[in-house]
Amino acid sequence: MAQTFENASACWKAIMSNVSKNRGLLAVIEKFARENTNPSKIVFGTSGWRGEIGTDFTFNNVRVVASAIIEAFKSNDIAVIQAMGVSDFEDIKRRGVIVGHDNRFLGPDFAMEVIGLLQKEGINTWYAGEAITPEFSAGIEMLNAACSINLTPSHNPANYAGFKFNPSDGGPAGTEITSKIEDIANRMMKEGNSPTPPFSKGGKGGFLGEKIDLTELYIKYIADRKTIDVDKIRNFIEKEDCIICVDNVHGATRGRIQRILGESSKIKYLRTEDDYLFGGIAPEPSEKNMAGVEKILRESNSRFKLGAIMDPDGDRIRYADGVMQIPMNYFGAMALHFLHVHKKFSGVVAKSVGTSNFVNAIAEKLGIPIRETKVGFKNFRPYMLKASAERAIVAFEESDGISGYNHTLEKDALFGLLLAIEMMAVTGKNLSEYLKDIMDEFGYYYPDRSGIAVDASLVGEPLIKRLSVIKEQYKTGTIINIGGSNRTVKDLITVDGIKMVFDDGSWLMIRPSGTEPKVRFYIEARTEEGKKAVFETAERMTKEALSN
Repeated sequence: MAQTFENASACWKAIMSNVSKNRGLLAVIEKFARENTNPSKIVFGTSGWRGEIGTDFTFNNVRVVASAIIEAFKSNDIAVIQAMGVSDFEDIKRRGVIVGHDNRFLGPDFAMEVIGLLQKEGINTWYAGEAITPEFSAGIEMLNAACSINLTPSHNPANYAGFKFNPSDGGPAGTEITSKIEDIANRMMKEGNSPTPPFSKGGKGGFLGEKIDLTELYIKYIADRKTIDVDKIRNFIEKEDCIICVDNVHGATRGRIQRILGESSKIKYLRTEDDYLFGGIAPEPSEKNMAGVEKILRESNSRFKLGAIMDPDGDRIRYADGVMQIPMNYFGAMALHFLHVHKKFSGVVAKSVGTSNFVNAIAEKLGIPIRETKVGFKNFRPYMLKASAERAIVAFEESDGISGYNHTLEKDALFGLLLAIEMMAVTGKNLSEYLKDIMDEFGYYYPDRSGIAVDASLVGEPLIKRLSVIKEQYKTGTIINIGGSNRTVKDLITVDGIKMVFDDGSWLMIRPSGTEPKVRFYIEARTEEGKKAVFETAERMTKEALSN
């Protein structure tokens, strides 16, 4: 007897409980996605709108969001037009929109809905097919397109889909654009103003618009920008005793490195097969998900070893070298050192406020200005544009995202991998060896993160208000006992949450989640053993604030 489900969420729960047995239920999810017309609240977070397929991410709601974008275009709102980097709606129609998707369930179908609506308004379209986030960013610049729509939820689990929008500079859309889209989409949802399914106008390329190979454009882009020396990397792989293992986690990054560097027996690829369910895991570059990569590295006797795992849309990466895993908190600092000392790039370092201060120690000693921003890669835009007065040598955040000088305004896992190989080629060291040398010179730092759940009624402004008492109670100069030792608050940073930097270089940051009933803790100690005490201090401060 066939299973019946009240809604898509119940069906997804059954699928994820046993992905091998219940894979066939994706047909039920598709039915929900096509037939469910319930409205959803549209919120563009730090990197687009995301929702569960069949529940809130439905064909109806995708059409609503696409229609909201078109209405925002046609409004010729000055703030939107300026943030888009276009002159008016006619300019958008002429320059066109790149549309594509990662390799998740129903990606091509959702893309066709978007393309159809754009074509209906006479907007030129390029269909990228399966592509990754940094390719959209590079492609916009290479084509001089007005913007891109990338249907991906990044590293979210298999039941999610997403909608990323990038204006003409290739970076993530700022609030000037996303707030307008949200307002229009939510108004349309409230009014029940559901767009009819689109119909192609024909034109060049028919319904699909013009097909575009974003990987080819990306390869030309990195050759043009010259931040990465691809010839040096190829030569290193060919001549040195090395092994490189890349885990694609069934994502859209598959095949990209082969096209950039060529086929090599020294590069191993894991999880390249089609799998809409990602083997039942959350496809993120986590410590746990690195097990396959680390096994390959352990079994190799090669002098140089590098492993990496990338998320499905190619904007996050984590590393290993057979000795240790190297999270972005460390790799971003290494990238600054390498690009400045070995490749002679000058500028500033841009980092999100929750990122390790290891890079601060390096920057201060090398005389490089430090720019700390709110969480979210879009906040690096002022330092990543070609015309920026202060250009970032590297921009990175602790959640595995990185870009560099003269490169994309989006975080880029391919860039991160190529940079790591070039590091080995130039320094003659594995990543952990290079890291140890830098730490010996600039100091040892041990970052980590955690958090606690709070009552759902506190999400948003109430939680922010409760936590605000912390910055009033612990001002600069306050002495705090941490693990039996007195520490003085050297600096108080409130750009995104509350970050206290202590006199020994350790710090803690307390930040409410913008979307979940949680308070997040980001901490850094000067010894591995010291992390527990800093976490306990952050939790104690938070609970005291919440009890008031």
